[in-house]
Amino acid sequence: MPTYDAIIIGTGQAGPALARRLAAAAMKVAIVERGRFGGTCVNTGCTPTKTLVASAYAMHVARRGADYGFTAGEIKVDMKRVKARKDEVAGASTRGVERSLRNLENCTVHTGHARLRSAREVEVGNEVLQSDKIFLNVGGRATTSGIAGLDQVPFLTNSSMMDVDFVPRHLLIVGGSYIGLEFGQMYRRFGSEVTIVEMGPRLIGREDEDVSVAVAAFLSREGISVRTGAKCLRAAKRGDEIVIGLDCIEGAPEVAGSHLLVAIGRRPNTDDLGLDRAGVKTNERGYIEVDDELRTSVPGIWALGDCNGRGAFTHTAWNDYEIVAANLLDGDKRRVSDRILAYALYTDPPLGRAGMTETEVRKRGRRALVARADMADVSRAFEKGETEGFMKILVDAESREILGASFLGQSGDEAIHCVLDTMYAKAPYTTLQRAMHIHPTIAEWIPTMLGDLEELKG
Repeated sequence: MPTYDAIIIGTGQAGPALARRLAAAAMKVAIVERGRFGGTCVNTGCTPTKTLVASAYAMHVARRGADYGFTAGEIKVDMKRVKARKDEVAGASTRGVERSLRNLENCTVHTGHARLRSAREVEVGNEVLQSDKIFLNVGGRATTSGIAGLDQVPFLTNSSMMDVDFVPRHLLIVGGSYIGLEFGQMYRRFGSEVTIVEMGPRLIGREDEDVSVAVAAFLSREGISVRTGAKCLRAAKRGDEIVIGLDCIEGAPEVAGSHLLVAIGRRPNTDDLGLDRAGVKTNERGYIEVDDELRTSVPGIWALGDCNGRGAFTHTAWNDYEIVAANLLDGDKRRVSDRILAYALYTDPPLGRAGMTETEVRKRGRRALVARADMADVSRAFEKGETEGFMKILVDAESREILGASFLGQSGDEAIHCVLDTMYAKAPYTTLQRAMHIHPTIAEWIPTMLGDLEELKG
């Protein structure tokens, strides 16, 4: 039975980085991967999807050539070439992760499905590995439950969409949140007719209503059909078409299309991990329960990344690695609760988010100040001809610290970091307000906004 100082299961964002830190500390490390190296982000998430988004954006701008003083003729998509570009970009990352691990001193790569045999043993095929330290970095996958008849029709998920090398005639998307919206806009720009079906009353329901309304508006202007408040979803095959039956307050009782993408949420890859044999606790949704330092209910076992339910983003997985490494190797007490919620929606324009929404501030009854600016008033956005959206910042009226921000617009996913860094510094908003930013940029408008704060009513 091979014995290691540490065993890491999964090569997503947290696993390889942790392996490098532990190996550099002269620890004997085993890392296990059952599929493609790099996890969701590299293979079916951030890297490939943002590569596709870039292709779709380039086509969209080319079609708008007249707005910028040129004509490019008819824009035709070659999806095989689009996919080949995506495969090359993602493949380079996947190969890089695998190569770095296989060449890492003090690290042994095992391929196969890993299952816990006990709190100190991991099975990989016919081999059993042993260690006093086990790190679970097993990620998640698309959930497809809750739609009647789905097992009777062909459908796509965010993973299988990576194999598409054609333009669907009419793409039906069930799920009006981050994954569904990105794919919806992307394929509309590639040339598909697109219908997005959302069970909630509005798109991206976790965002403020003004954000949801603005996103729905620019998607509609691009020709995307949106159906919200859809209940009792049913899927069926009718000839060459896939039909989604739904009960809505408004609109037809069904929609039909050529292809179906199911984007209704994610689930952790914990159902075949042998957690019960090790005594590792999970919650009702299958996520591994962890404390503020990402330790599970069993001493000597940690859970990082999407499988722990403490964040479903590449950057939260990376931060999980940083927290574990700091506590184990650096004597630096770092905690999950120290981080501020931040993420982006990569539609065009993108949404950058940090901290609390206006809705959350109101629910908590905090006295707050708010500032808002339309992107049409921001010089850089106006000059680039990309004036969709707005920026909004919320400030605590007493402490003067920033509570949160929503930047929906050109470079909103980048400009949001000005706010995020100020929040981490726990500095008053005046620190950012008095900063001199470069002109012309999107971020230069933030100090101006903060000079026009008003009481949040209601």
